[in-house]
Amino acid sequence: MQQHPHTSRRRTGRLAGLTAALAAVVGLSTLTGPGAHAADNPYERGPAPTESSIEALRGPYAVSDISVSRLSATGFGGGTIYYPTTTADGTFGAIAISPGFTALESSISWLGPRLASQGFVVFTIDTLTTVDQPDSRGDQLLAALDYLTQRSSVRGRVDSSRLGVMGHSMGGGGSLEAAKDRPSLQAAIPLTPWNLDKTWPEVRTPTLIFGADGDTIAPVSSHAEPFYGNLPSSLDRAYLELNNATHFTPNSSNTTIAKYSISWLKRFIDNDTRYEQFLCPLPRPSLTIEESRGNCPHTS
Repeated sequence: MQQHPHTSRRRTGRLAGLTAALAAVVGLSTLTGPGAHAADNPYERGPAPTESSIEALRGPYAVSDISVSRLSATGFGGGTIYYPTTTADGTFGAIAISPGFTALESSISWLGPRLASQGFVVFTIDTLTTVDQPDSRGDQLLAALDYLTQRSSVRGRVDSSRLGVMGHSMGGGGSLEAAKDRPSLQAAIPLTPWNLDKTWPEVRTPTLIFGADGDTIAPVSSHAEPFYGNLPSSLDRAYLELNNATHFTPNSSNTTIAKYSISWLKRFIDNDTRYEQFLCPLPRPSLTIEESRGNCPHTS
């Protein structure tokens, strides 16, 4: 039967409209690809990273801070909480950071806003006394995380299942102690760490250790290197030795420490594989990196 020309045109028009609608849906899904990836990983925060974004002094998030009095703290010496001001992205992973022997919070405070602006809640702490040993500093890092997630005024912004620790010198040794004592931690980053304990077979937390080639207080040959070497070989672990650096290099703003710390925390606290590209393959020796070791690709 011959179709009426008007009927044919109507059907053709409907087919054209359907085709256009399908094209629009396909186009929309292409445009929202990163969003779809974010839906696959609910912990992903912030735009896709670049070399310049992880080296920047500040990331994409505006940051505020809250001072925590020593008098209101239990099990540690108070400190400062740095946090993204937005609530639009949901909760964030969190990190507690300890200073080293005889040092105050101010010695590691530069890490607070730098890490928080990349999408973390960061607690830089003072210790109970400046001469506390690594095992005590490990306990204090855990006490600070407990305060952050249970009592702090920003506890609603923190995902208590996504926590990490960092520390300098004896605080770095303390971050290993904390990881040993609380296997649920998602990341640990000891900075030119010092500890009398050289073996860490109990650690189950992905760990990035920074050493310094010119460190005479915690020489890498007797601290950072054996710490790394005595972590379980199956663990996601890395060792990065800073070139032309000293024990106190982590006490000042440092791009190399920041970029690889951000990448490690994003990769293991946020499960954000977009940052794997900055960790694997391992960084090559350069003006700022003496050497690096690690197991790539990561499996956690």
